[in-house]
Amino acid sequence: MTPDLASLSQDQLKALESDLSNQYDTLKQEGLSLDLTRGKPSTEQLDLSNALDGLLGGDYQSRDGVDVRNYGGLDGLTECRELGAELLGMPVEQVLAGGSSSLTLMHQAMSIAYHDGLSGPGSAWHLDKNAKCLCPVPGYDRHFAICEHLGIEMIPVPMTDAGPDMDAVEKALEQDPSIKALWCVPRFSNPTGIVYSDETVRRIAHLGRIAGEHFRVFWDNAYSVHALNDQAPALANVFDACREAGTEDSVLQFASTSKITFAGSGVAFLGASDKNLQHIKASLSALTIGPDKVNQLRHARFFAQDGSLKAHMKQHAALLKPRFDTVLKHLNDAFGDNDLGQWNAVEGGYFISFNTRPGLAKETVRLALGAGVKLTPAGATYPYGKDPEDANIRIAPSVPSVSEVDDAMRVFTLCVTLASVRQALQH
Repeated sequence: MTPDLASLSQDQLKALESDLSNQYDTLKQEGLSLDLTRGKPSTEQLDLSNALDGLLGGDYQSRDGVDVRNYGGLDGLTECRELGAELLGMPVEQVLAGGSSSLTLMHQAMSIAYHDGLSGPGSAWHLDKNAKCLCPVPGYDRHFAICEHLGIEMIPVPMTDAGPDMDAVEKALEQDPSIKALWCVPRFSNPTGIVYSDETVRRIAHLGRIAGEHFRVFWDNAYSVHALNDQAPALANVFDACREAGTEDSVLQFASTSKITFAGSGVAFLGASDKNLQHIKASLSALTIGPDKVNQLRHARFFAQDGSLKAHMKQHAALLKPRFDTVLKHLNDAFGDNDLGQWNAVEGGYFISFNTRPGLAKETVRLALGAGVKLTPAGATYPYGKDPEDANIRIAPSVPSVSEVDDAMRVFTLCVTLASVRQALQH
């Protein structure tokens, strides 16, 4: 535990800084090389799906009699779309099964909205020269990259313990009709681990009634089944909420098996209203003759038994939970009785969001790298890489072993403390 820095004299701070610097130099001598930058499944997690290899056994006929080795089928296989419908919580008729990446589907959907429109002639976002997108922060850097790539201005919106600050979201939409989109990671959000409250989901479903024309919520439900325990909070069904509000066209839902089976060889899903699907498929038909149906069929058969998806995710949780518990133990031991850091005790997903004192995230990341621990760059969880407080750091503990996570967190907590003491000495 670290004492209250405000209660220490300059001499005491200098002595503490000297001791921490010596500890840091000792850690550097260990020659660690650990990477906590991205939320990827570990090798042990990927091994859970090795039965996918050879699963088809030469039988390439889908349930509908389609030879999956051939061209066609823009919607994807029916039995695979049923898996997507389970993940998204919506009718299979309104689910499209695509390739391996939901990020690709999100980019394609936003590109179609921007260049072609999702509501017929005249609905393309680019016709509004000031097209903007609301981005809850801290948030997912790859969402921000899509907006930046398309030239869509990003407006940060604070995250709360219940999801995006809906007062701020609604006010922005009421005042600015050029806001065309809102990004959401609704269950175990990236990186805070927040699960949107029922009230937040209801209010998001009503946004189509107050936003300007052609507004869409990009509902990236990447971690819908990625709970670490059976008591983790559930997420309200946004599709049902939109039907009640009469705003089915305002939300596009996304999910994938990327962190369920093979991260680089999964299946991505898009769920949307009939009108949205009509315009999306019209554009996709110029891009592709159809997705990888062989991979879709083996995924459908891998999860063909009732309850197989839930049982599979319990195996993932058994591997992930000790890693997250290790991170949380170090954070509690180091900062549980002081104000050097803030974090959420997450119950699912792939990340823990940590806030240093203002002005210390970049320095903490720099110090950690010097001791052999690579972290996501400070600022990555904000649009344009600019965290105005320079405080947020995303911790991704899934890939290293439990013992390696333990080593990495020894470095991390020391670096946070050392940076904090050095800052205190300057004031």
